[in-house]
Amino acid sequence: MMLRNSADRWGPVSQLLHWVIVLLILGLGVLGLVMVELPRSPRWFWVYDLHKSFGLTLLALVVVRLLWRVFAGAPRPVPGTPRLQERAATVTHVLLYVLTFAVPVSGWLYDSLSGLRPLRWFGQFKVPKLAEPSQALAPVMRDSHEWLFWALIALVAVHAAAAFYHHLFQHDATLTRMLPRRRGAASPDPSPLPEIR
Repeated sequence: MMLRNSADRWGPVSQLLHWVIVLLILGLGVLGLVMVELPRSPRWFWVYDLHKSFGLTLLALVVVRLLWRVFAGAPRPVPGTPRLQERAATVTHVLLYVLTFAVPVSGWLYDSLSGLRPLRWFGQFKVPKLAEPSQALAPVMRDSHEWLFWALIALVAVHAAAAFYHHLFQHDATLTRMLPRRRGAASPDPSPLPEIR
């Protein structure tokens, strides 16, 4: 089985990373919105630690995905895609990577600046602080974390809408090449593509 990306579709590793990251973003968003409404209690700290641990997991997976993309390349644009759409897709992907990286980093910085007790990643090991506590900067970073998250959600919505537009109205492979191949489907071009567009 070809693990790397081919000229016409994303490989299984890229697909797995893509969908796990999507689920983490949505799950972290729901958890983040719920936890701010919880009363201060032992459960409050447990939910916050869970949110932070999953956030750091998201950060690690984004780094892995970027490294994998460098190694495995990316499929060529779907045939017939206008140049303007290609450029818009490239800009969108770059912004998605930047925001998916920036949101957990800003949360990590907020945790560091707030001076809360040290986090243990899923209770396993202590996570280092990125900065000294600061009562002046902590609220700024908290607000930055929130706004970066909403920007990411908006961009994810645009990205998903574009994929469904291509699938439902353009009838091309933009969406399906990020989905597992159905059994028995032919593979027109299994050759890997090492370069990044």
